[in-house]
Amino acid sequence: MIRPWALLHWVTMALVYRVVAQYSSDQCSWRGSGLSHESHRRDVEQVYLRCSQGSLEWLYPTGAIIVNLRPNTEPTSANMAGVHVCVKSQPHSQGSHLYLEQAGDLRLLMSESEQAQGKIRCFSLGNGALFVEAVHQADISRRITAFQYELVSSRAPGAHLYPHLRPEFVTCEPCSDEEVLLAVCTSDFAGSGVFEGALLLTEEHTVAELTLSRLFHQKDGLFASGKAKVRRWTGRVNIPAKCDVPLGGHEYLLTGSAHFGEAWLGCAPRYKDFLRLYGRARMEGSNPCHVDTLSH
Repeated sequence: MIRPWALLHWVTMALVYRVVAQYSSDQCSWRGSGLSHESHRRDVEQVYLRCSQGSLEWLYPTGAIIVNLRPNTEPTSANMAGVHVCVKSQPHSQGSHLYLEQAGDLRLLMSESEQAQGKIRCFSLGNGALFVEAVHQADISRRITAFQYELVSSRAPGAHLYPHLRPEFVTCEPCSDEEVLLAVCTSDFAGSGVFEGALLLTEEHTVAELTLSRLFHQKDGLFASGKAKVRRWTGRVNIPAKCDVPLGGHEYLLTGSAHFGEAWLGCAPRYKDFLRLYGRARMEGSNPCHVDTLSH
């Protein structure tokens, strides 16, 4: 149902703006200028991005842009289901408001003032496109709207621990056996180690210090290695504030995802429990991938 205020806003924009026939496109990132608009404050530019992550930088924002995001795969209902778009603004971003637009219904995602705080906002890919509207100002010479984006699957193992995805569905319940086996294969990082300490960073999440004795794989160098003769890796991982950090020296299987360069904890059973689970799966031939549990 279209809210009256949103309909009025969209009708007003339809009268004020015109969608330009030409548009800029790239696979992952886009950089453009509002000064390219012929009539400046009356144009809406279409931007098409087909990538799992990237960035957008809009200099001298005037008028508006519609950002159409899609995975770099064929857009079938199977690979679109459960996919969310997460947007993180740059601290210097200003000059526009970010909306979610669907069939004329506009919902504010991030105001200009919120962008300066480096906020993260997520929405379902099936719920519409990102509408970036410039704030009317007399001087646009120093205005730049800039943000990063990621496509995130809500069906991935451990996705329930990423609070920005669907805050109302964050749960601290442990992963199922099937989710654990899949997580060690498909997560952005997987290894084993201990929680050294924790610090409540914000109302949304806690940052925990980790030391890993095994690192099966990782993405983007999330964990730093120690000396050559000492097989240890250290780093930090984010955990929802409502979930307890399991301190006490127990060894855990540590899996999770990388979002905007930071690690977020996913499935994390005790390592000895994982070994029993993995050994049974190997005997039955149901393990989705091979993990070298003997390496140290």
